[in-house]
Amino acid sequence: MKLQVLPLAVTMMVGPQIISAIILVTTGRAVRVSCAFLAGIAVAATAGVSAALAVFTLIGTAVPLGDPGDHGSAGWIVQGVLVLLLVAAAVRAYLRRATSEPPAWLRTLLDAGPGRAFATGLLVVLLMPSDVVVMLTVGANLAQHGSGPGAATPFVLATVAVAALPLLALLLFRRRARKAMPVVREWLSSHSWVVTITTCAVFVLLII
Repeated sequence: MKLQVLPLAVTMMVGPQIISAIILVTTGRAVRVSCAFLAGIAVAATAGVSAALAVFTLIGTAVPLGDPGDHGSAGWIVQGVLVLLLVAAAVRAYLRRATSEPPAWLRTLLDAGPGRAFATGLLVVLLMPSDVVVMLTVGANLAQHGSGPGAATPFVLATVAVAALPLLALLLFRRRARKAMPVVREWLSSHSWVVTITTCAVFVLLII
């Protein structure tokens, strides 16, 4: 895997994903539910990238993806299409910024147990369009380099590490973190369109 793909882990977690992690560390069972959430993230990221790799490996048997450095190769064109999808998402977020609101299900996480937290970790990765595009990009990159699923391990670990930041902050700073997390959560919720555009911009810059 090319090192430039690793920062894509950040784009995986920016948005409702990191807001979910922040909400979970403000609950009464913060450590338990946060660990379950991280487990869900790890499983989803591993499964998603593995599926994407399998798809692009299969495509590569019919249409060679070409050399990673060749900007005219099929693999490069595929990644270009994925970039355009993220650009379209950024434009959509900007146009809807005045009516942008965080998903209603985020509020229900305050009462989540480990099972609900694990399911949330799975779904915020597997059902978020931006995360799907990122995993497809990683899968295409791996297939183009002829790598196996194990090569995605650094990406998965980096994704989990980003998702674990609120929990690490809680463990390190305790009371101060508990006071700060709701403020951070509210800011992210009220500026979700900014977060979306920033995520898409980072993604595009990393790929091109």
